Amino acid sequence: MIGTVLNWWAWVETVLCVIIGTPIVAIVYAFTAPFDKGRYAAGRAFRLVAVFATRINGLWSFHTRGRITDPRRPYVVIANHESYADVFLISCFPWEMKWLSKDTMFKIPCMGWMMQMAGDVKLVRGNRDSTLDAIAQCRDRLSKRVSVMIFPEGTRSRTSEMLPFKDGAFRLAIESGAPILPIAVAGTRNAMAKGTFKFLRSKALAEVLEPIETTGMTMADIGTLKQLARERIDAGRRKLDAELGLRTFATDGAVA
Repeated sequence: MIGTVLNWWAWVETVLCVIIGTPIVAIVYAFTAPFDKGRYAAGRAFRLVAVFATRINGLWSFHTRGRITDPRRPYVVIANHESYADVFLISCFPWEMKWLSKDTMFKIPCMGWMMQMAGDVKLVRGNRDSTLDAIAQCRDRLSKRVSVMIFPEGTRSRTSEMLPFKDGAFRLAIESGAPILPIAVAGTRNAMAKGTFKFLRSKALAEVLEPIETTGMTMADIGTLKQLARERIDAGRRKLDAELGLRTFATDGAVA
């Protein structure tokens, strides 16, 4: 009974945060857009809507760890993807980054409007023209000294194992000369599992890992860069999982 009530409260407060946050983001956008070409302020205001919704959610205890020296140095930020709740958790980091998101998210009233004002990047899956346009938009955001956030798995994993990483984020990093910034995420799978929109009790952590410089790399290095980033995130999430007491791993990498 208590869980049901808290689930309904989580939905109510999240929807209210989105509705109330929309005019606030619109005001920030209107006042800053003429001189803030990277929409840093509007994007940060949008992210803070998610942060506030997370803080008052009675089912979630979300925390982040780690910092970056210069929030205006553009990174290609990547993370493992466990659930929709990853967006709320990663938004808690205290700097702005533009999100590469599927087009259906932009169609949600209020939410989609804020994403557009924030300068997030729309992607229609399976559409080559949309992919090329999204890459161009990501380059544009990086050139305006704003980081770009991409889930290299492409979608949420249904199991505890990460899906293979796609090349896009790493190609973008090499072409633009931006470093890869890996983030390890743990605990969000229990907050909102794939295939359901039900809020569940969860304690989650996200940690910034050591950046990977791409200076001097070429397209021939995509495979190596991708493998290094994946290994770094995998090790990071396993450490966080152990810290949270979620699961243990055998030495060969299998779930124990």
